[in-house]
Amino acid sequence: MTTTVIRNADWVVAWDAAAQRHVYRRGIDVVFAEDRITAVGRNQAGPADRVVDGKNRMVMPGLIDLHSHPEHEPSYRGVREEHGLPSMHMTGLYERSQAFSAPDDEARAANAEFAYCELLLSGVTSLVDISPGWEGWIDLFAKSGLRGFLAPGYASARWRLENDFDLKFDWDEARGRAGFTAALELIDRAARHPSGRLSGVVSPMQIDTCTADLLRDSLDAAQERGLPFTVHVAQSVTEVQEMIRRHGKTPVQWAHGIGILGPETILGHALFLDTHSWIRWWTKRDLTLIADSGAAVAHCPTPFARYGQMMENFGDYLRAGVTMGLGTDTTPHNLVEEMRKAAVLARIAARDIATVTTADLFHAATVGGAKALLREDLGRIAPGCKADLVLLDLECPQMVPARDPLRSFVYHAADRAVRDVFVDGQQVVGDGKVLTLDQADAGRRLAAAQQRMLEAAPRRDYRGRSAAQIVPLSLPLDE
Repeated sequence: MTTTVIRNADWVVAWDAAAQRHVYRRGIDVVFAEDRITAVGRNQAGPADRVVDGKNRMVMPGLIDLHSHPEHEPSYRGVREEHGLPSMHMTGLYERSQAFSAPDDEARAANAEFAYCELLLSGVTSLVDISPGWEGWIDLFAKSGLRGFLAPGYASARWRLENDFDLKFDWDEARGRAGFTAALELIDRAARHPSGRLSGVVSPMQIDTCTADLLRDSLDAAQERGLPFTVHVAQSVTEVQEMIRRHGKTPVQWAHGIGILGPETILGHALFLDTHSWIRWWTKRDLTLIADSGAAVAHCPTPFARYGQMMENFGDYLRAGVTMGLGTDTTPHNLVEEMRKAAVLARIAARDIATVTTADLFHAATVGGAKALLREDLGRIAPGCKADLVLLDLECPQMVPARDPLRSFVYHAADRAVRDVFVDGQQVVGDGKVLTLDQADAGRRLAAAQQRMLEAAPRRDYRGRSAAQIVPLSLPLDE
């Protein structure tokens, strides 16, 4: 058994089990043997195979990304940031997804490897990756060193556009059922991987593209396996209006009515509730339904902020009793930036600086995500928990002065302060560099993959437009 001691760390974000919260501790040791933390405290005696100097370091639990799409999002760099349709309530989701997609498994591998590097370098140690199943996914996830929760997506219908304002659906339940079967097979295969770090999340894709039977059967399969269940819910005004047209209910109310809200459920986004200013439905039930069911919400502020939208507001969800986690959902895959954005946007939405605190957002990015994933051994530094640890450099200029290092990290330094990362006791980032993957090589392959994606746009777009016509460059190209 290999034992590692992080000796005399200047700051440690430790878990106070009695108070059920993170606390600062100073000048202490963190000890882990193999994949588990064994001791947290001063002057830990006993033999050690490796000693890490904790001077000028803050040790914190690894972050948990509860919602991401790494197999295609990096290809959207330079494409997605300002793409949206006013005629579809500002979202670009439907037009973009029908025009631009990862063209092949080689592209998916390049996207995912690049994203996994970004995530590790920002302190993420556990990742929910919601992607279509692709060849090599399990092996790459294992190679990365991340703690992987594979969430292969499937659906009963596909979105279709004939114009820029009316979303249509092509239904094929047989295809959805085949995707469900394939997803479960992939999840079961991942769980058998010898790394011991891979698991799954059962993931029917969207509330508006899945039948009630497929959603209920998916939840049953998750419960049989002791796994979480996730679905995109209330992610656009268009979706909310469609569900009200079909059922006379909001997406959250329909999900409650068919019995898919519960402690295993992670709702992707759940932003446009009945009380949201962009919806203003006559009911005021959605938030209470989520909270009372025990379901969690994966909040990803960046894509919505780019459309001019925001959750109203994160603090209200917390006070209602909702388990809140954070995700990336878009590029860059940087969960620290999502913490910062979530805090600022919550205060703007509430017009109240006290609606959320830095501690609230850090809790969501660690313990909140762990609870949603049904894992009490993640997201905290305490004996018996997994040795998923991040060491920050307190001498990084953006961390100085480190009067309150967590605030320095969230509001100033972000990924620039991350020096070392351990997952399951194995070091995966050293001195600010990913040790398991090659981001530069992935970047070269990603650039080629993006070019193939852009070239395919006229064959996929409902109007046959080029990528340049759909998403012009931010400045004119003077030739």
